[in-house]
Amino acid sequence: MTDSALDRGAVDPAVDEPTQRLYRVPLGPAAGWTAEPSRRRARVSRAILLGLLLAQAVLSLRLRNSAFEDEALYLYAGHLELDHLVHGGPAHPEFLRYFSGSPYLYPVAGAAVDSVFGLAGARALGLACMLGATALLYSLTRMLFNERVALCAAAAFAVAQSTLFLGNFATYDPPAILLLALAGWAAVRTARSGTLLASLLVAPPLATAVAVKYASGLYLPTVAALAVLAAYPHRGWRAVGRAVGIPAVVAGLLGVALAGGGRAHLAGLTSTTTGRAAGSDGLLELLLDTLRWVGPLFLLAVLGTVLYARRERMGELPPAPDEAGSGRSRTGRLLLGGLLSATALLAPAYQIHLHTGTSLHKHVGFGLLFAAPMAGVAMSRLAGAHFRRPELAIVGWVVLLVLGLAQSQDRYHVWPDTTRLIATLRPQLGPDRHYLVGANWVPQYYLRADSRPDQWTSTYSIDYTDRRGRHLTGDPAYRAAVADGYFDVLVLNPVAGGVNRALARQLRGDARYRLLAALSYRQSSGGAFYRVSYGTGSFQVWVRATPAPPS
Repeated sequence: MTDSALDRGAVDPAVDEPTQRLYRVPLGPAAGWTAEPSRRRARVSRAILLGLLLAQAVLSLRLRNSAFEDEALYLYAGHLELDHLVHGGPAHPEFLRYFSGSPYLYPVAGAAVDSVFGLAGARALGLACMLGATALLYSLTRMLFNERVALCAAAAFAVAQSTLFLGNFATYDPPAILLLALAGWAAVRTARSGTLLASLLVAPPLATAVAVKYASGLYLPTVAALAVLAAYPHRGWRAVGRAVGIPAVVAGLLGVALAGGGRAHLAGLTSTTTGRAAGSDGLLELLLDTLRWVGPLFLLAVLGTVLYARRERMGELPPAPDEAGSGRSRTGRLLLGGLLSATALLAPAYQIHLHTGTSLHKHVGFGLLFAAPMAGVAMSRLAGAHFRRPELAIVGWVVLLVLGLAQSQDRYHVWPDTTRLIATLRPQLGPDRHYLVGANWVPQYYLRADSRPDQWTSTYSIDYTDRRGRHLTGDPAYRAAVADGYFDVLVLNPVAGGVNRALARQLRGDARYRLLAALSYRQSSGGAFYRVSYGTGSFQVWVRATPAPPS
């Protein structure tokens, strides 16, 4: 019997069982790591994948809260763009200046779904994207390794905090992750194809991902390098052309889009991505957040890289010269594993550089998508050939599951439920009224049918001309607007300090205004209490008790 046959799991009747155990020869059929195709294994694998996707959907849909400010902003902007495109309403070019992706792509698609199915429908669109990303991750991992590793990779990614959170969230991130997954899948799927064909198939979803969310460009080198490493065993040094071809086609596609009237997007690209202002978050805080949200899966990916670099196959015997395999050398295996694992650190490294933790819990999901295949290798190797040590892989996955459940639940409650606030504001609306609200995109989104954008002012910035004709900005403008009786409804949070606290004091001494309601952050619409991460507080809703004076 040949070494190749032994390594594939065949049992030689001439070799007794003690000898087989002594030399660690497999005692039964191969446990899913051989290169030979198997229809039965494929069917079982896909059935398990379907179960994983259903579990991922259930775990994401368990999250409950009203719209987050970013969700409200993007969906409201999408509704305004739809109104402009369909009904000839006014254009809103200001979104181009500070959106982190094109306002003409995801916001419009999300708003179209929201128009029919509401916020739940828009969030379901995000869930479909995350489920699609998991399925594509499974497929590309199966092509790189095998079904068992692919299932482990999908299981690890499906329960990550960012995956569960984004599976019930209506922002740019889920479609961008789906497009990156599609680009990665195409990079592996075209491993045997020529450079030109590979570039033409990989570049479009990658360019679209960058257009949907500008920060996706951070992962362009990963996809291009993955295309090279996946193709090298089949194409040799000719595969290196992908490292130039894919970025060149992506640049060409984006250049055509900009030349076609999209140059205004450069302002948003600069302000949100390439020239983003630095924050003030401390290094230790950012490192701890990275450790919580990335650390467990990243450590599994590193372990998978080490184990894969040491031995390509799980079989205890080395593969025979005539055995089918990937053909990767130890260096190639180390490069592939290192590339995929290190990608998990790109978003944390970039945000540490900027000293900002804003949205880091979402952005880490982009890198975890690429690190998951190596985490799958680790879990498969921990389980062992013929599942000799399944408890090790199970423990590793349960840790990921518990952390993902707790962290996604925690992140989904960092903003207060605004259901009661919206119900309180709705009767106060009127065609000639003006409203001051801190995060006013949320009420604008919910109350868009009964109000106009020009009626809303936030507590972040204001340009106001008082009754004496003085043009004011900042705190003096807010105080003058209240003194003039400009606002009919004000929603303040005195705990936040600053202008909120100053205006609350001013309103208490103004007989024209009365406190309509104080709605605690900690009280949800269903009567249950939950923690809001930035502390306790309340929405103070003030309304005019007397009619506003004529302008």
